[in-house]
Amino acid sequence: MSETLTYKCPSCGGPLKFDPESQKYACEYCLSQFTQKEAEDAWTEESNKEIEGGEPLLYSCPSCGAEIVTDGTTAATFCYYCHNPVILSRRLSGEYHPDYVIPFAIEKEKAVDIFQLWMKKKRFVPKAFYSEDQIEKISGVYFPYMLYSCRAEGSLTARADRLRVWVSGDRRFTETQTYEVRREGSMPVKFVPRNALKKANRELVEGVLPYETEKMKPFSMSCLSGFLAERRDMGEQEFQSEVESEVRSFAEDTLKNSITSYDSVRTQDNSVRLEDEKWEYALLPVWTLTYHDEAKDQMYYFTVNGQTGKVCGKLPVDRYKLMLLFAEIFLPVFFAMLIVGYLI
Repeated sequence: MSETLTYKCPSCGGPLKFDPESQKYACEYCLSQFTQKEAEDAWTEESNKEIEGGEPLLYSCPSCGAEIVTDGTTAATFCYYCHNPVILSRRLSGEYHPDYVIPFAIEKEKAVDIFQLWMKKKRFVPKAFYSEDQIEKISGVYFPYMLYSCRAEGSLTARADRLRVWVSGDRRFTETQTYEVRREGSMPVKFVPRNALKKANRELVEGVLPYETEKMKPFSMSCLSGFLAERRDMGEQEFQSEVESEVRSFAEDTLKNSITSYDSVRTQDNSVRLEDEKWEYALLPVWTLTYHDEAKDQMYYFTVNGQTGKVCGKLPVDRYKLMLLFAEIFLPVFFAMLIVGYLI
């Protein structure tokens, strides 16, 4: 058995959606707004029967009864018939229950504005990528990330040279003073993120980093209402060695870069010990727009960090527009060269 949560307006029964601008839950029918506590008190939980046979999985919409098809990692979606937001609550239970969430702070209209402003600077993108129908497909998605924290205790010993050069008469003198330098330090490391969804395009979900993690909140199912969400299918064991190596390298570089005012530095010995290691699980907001170029069978995308507004994209190129530019620039120059050559 799987469960879904449907969030309904206490006033009219319409679906409630989280509004990033007001940080409240709004009904698009009667325009009422509710705080998180008011909304959670009104929400109802219903059971839905999962059809056996593996992925994709089939659910019944708790509002209209229509069938909803999802894959194994979808945790929040919409009913295509009544447009009610639906949260598959068991997908986020037990070991898959997130520790944190960063609610969307940028609403859809703002994300579209950011996209259109960004596109004004891109001359060679096919119109199909930024057509009105295409822009309407922009979606707010909570992607799963594993977050690593620890305390790095490091020490470094180095030989550092300081040079003094002077000229006396026709001779040039160089004096080298060598010092033994030692650095020690303790560095807290908080929330190093890793994409925890195998099917996600790594460039897409990591290109919008970083997030302002100090604004994370304890996870509440209510924040997902009105958005899509994915459940993680990767765990800490798949990132441990990579992240530890990254943190150690950063700590060593930090210690070495603290040695200044010398002409050269040679590391003799260094060590970094990682303590209080901890992995946590968070859902972070991303506005996404994808475009499939059927001719090239390639996927392109545009993403906006749903908290900070940072943009990341991989765009298709319209060859016809490039040919026009070539004709506009090359042909006049070519003919000018022919005329000059003829006159000479």
